Formats: sequence, C-alpha cells, structure tokens
Amino acid sequence: MRLWSLHPRLLDRQGLLAVWREGLLAQKVLAGETRGYHHHPQLRRFRRQADPLTAIGAYLAAIAEEAERRRYRFATPKILRPVPAPAIPVTAGQVAYEWQHLGRKLQQRDPERWQAQSGNAPRVHPLFVVVPGDIEEWEVLT
Repeated sequence: MRLWSLHPRLLDRQGLLAVWREGLLAQKVLAGETRGYHHHPQLRRFRRQADPLTAIGAYLAAIAEEAERRRYRFATPKILRPVPAPAIPVTAGQVAYEWQHLGRKLQQRDPERWQAQSGNAPRVHPLFVVVPGDIEEWEVLT
C-alpha cells in the first residue's frame, strides 16, 4: 500500500489509479470493514488523527479532484467523509524519499511526465504540511 504524501498531480495514470484503490482499502481498514492490512505502517499517520475517517476522506477527495481534472470517473460516493480535515504533518525527508521513489517509477512508466517535472520541487498532497525531519518512522524503505 502506498498512500503518497506527494500531490496527486505528480502521479501518472497508473499511480493515480493505484492510490485511489489503496486509499479506498485504507478507508475500509480504518472503518473496521476488513481484517486485512490492519497493521499496515502507512495507516499510522491517519490513525493518529482525531478523526481518522475524516482524514482519509479528505485524502481521497483530493485524489478524486485530480481524477476529475483529468476527466477520469472515480466512484466518489465511496468516500465515507469527503470533507476537509486538519492538516497532517509530513517530514521533508519523507517527501524527498517519496519524490525519489516516484521518480524511479516515472522514469520507467512515463519518462515524459518525469522529465517535465523532475527539475521542480515536489508539491505535497493538500492534506499534508511539510515539517522538518527525516524519513517517517513508518516508511518501509525499498
């Protein structure tokens, strides 16, 4: 499961579709609707929020907004709580790690997209705010 801290605009088609599916799975886990992935490390940052379902709902809403911008049709009624949520901190080290990780994927899957944005500083998902720090403790390094 990869719930990117990066802005959905940075993702290629495959990445956007995958994060939508994985975000919906994360929502099911947080709602207690499935047994699988219950201890997945990427869910920690959502569980730490006062209202985890609102946090994942806000996360999914931004993914859906990007999909709509690209004229994809995502099943947005599946979002349980598509409302704004308080910002979640993400460390600068985590953002840098994800940017490198995404870069490796894009170089293979969509080199034109990578070339167009590789010289820019990465934007983060609207739910997150960057704070100083290293890679998050929940990240599984590849």
